[in-house]
Amino acid sequence: MRSLAVTSADTPTSADMLPGDPIGARLQRLCALLGIAGARLSLLTDDGAEVTAAIGPADADLPALEARARAAGQPLVIASPAFYAGIVLPGETSQSAHLLSLFDPRPRSPGMASNIAALAGEVLARAVIAQQRRQIAAQARTIADYDALEEQRRSLFDRASATARIGVWQCNLADNSLSWTNGVYDLFEVPRDTPITRETTLALYSETSRREMEAARAQAIATCSDFSLDCEIITTRGKRRWMRLTGAVESRDGVAHRIFGMKQDITEEKLLADRTRYLAEFDVMTGLANRGLFQARLVALDEGRKRIGTMLLIDLDGFKQVNDTYGHAVGDECLKEAAARLLESCSGADLVARIGGDEFAVLLNADMTPGDAKILAGNIVEAMRRPVTRLGQTLRLGASVGVAHYRSGISAEDLFRQADTALYAAKAAGRDTSRIFAA
Repeated sequence: MRSLAVTSADTPTSADMLPGDPIGARLQRLCALLGIAGARLSLLTDDGAEVTAAIGPADADLPALEARARAAGQPLVIASPAFYAGIVLPGETSQSAHLLSLFDPRPRSPGMASNIAALAGEVLARAVIAQQRRQIAAQARTIADYDALEEQRRSLFDRASATARIGVWQCNLADNSLSWTNGVYDLFEVPRDTPITRETTLALYSETSRREMEAARAQAIATCSDFSLDCEIITTRGKRRWMRLTGAVESRDGVAHRIFGMKQDITEEKLLADRTRYLAEFDVMTGLANRGLFQARLVALDEGRKRIGTMLLIDLDGFKQVNDTYGHAVGDECLKEAAARLLESCSGADLVARIGGDEFAVLLNADMTPGDAKILAGNIVEAMRRPVTRLGQTLRLGASVGVAHYRSGISAEDLFRQADTALYAAKAAGRDTSRIFAA
């Protein structure tokens, strides 16, 4: 075994390998999977790095980035001005470690850059599991002593656990006994070499993740297949973490004998992805859904993926005068209070969104009756009438509300236009009231 990514049959002959060559073909498939322009694999030496395979044009800055990746001790991810991710793949010895570099001249958002690196890590984890299987199968044919085979397995797991902060685990299905490398102990914050059981381990999963993991594990055992999923865990010190769990089943004569795989801490990746998604879908000032998420729900309605019963459009009355008289700081506080009152009034709504400066929208589920929607519109008007006290000022606002009910055959654009027509009817009626679109 030379390294975790390159087998003896894949030995390259030059740095400019053709895509048809074994390693070059792997890199080309990886680039296609991740949607990036290029990748290269380098053998790490005492003097630096020796490129063994490359796909795509390399930027002049690539050597400097690879030097940073070698020194980082963990995957290095750079989102802009150009994308780069560098992952060190430990080998059996210090002379057989490799650096996998992924690059693209186009920038990525921080969340997308982290997701690309995480996906590459997952591909790597699957490759390690597959290679372990091949090694174990070869050893089983040549090693008669079962204890010696187990020792070889443990050695493979120990080497794999150093890859991309991944811990390796195995479970003997005959008695459910567990074995972990140090990476898994550290992930769960369990003192190393502490005796572990499935029962104590399962208690460290959140309830939802425990159900999902048990279902995936049972399916893999029943079909002698692999599985992969992200799980939330609570460590022994009470910390919540996210873990990427991969597993594979080893069988004998079609009967599952052992299950093994990897566990990787993806908490930072998960938090960054959640933050990126929040910024993309929610209004930072008010915490409500933003116009982008509102529009996505309308698209889902047109595509038949979402059912909507009623749309309400709300404009704040008198908000411009507040902004002009007291300034934007007071105006922003009024928007926050209006959002809080909307959420309080519309607790059963499918979506409450801020879609403009002082414009809001509410989507109601299809099971809410027109009568319920009418009462809700009245409650919103009443809620917005209450005085707002912020930054030493007591202010009075109001709200005009337009209501439109979804009918079979109309588009989301039609529904929005009807609610907007009803809104302007409410304004024409003197504001501080609601109107319902009459088909």
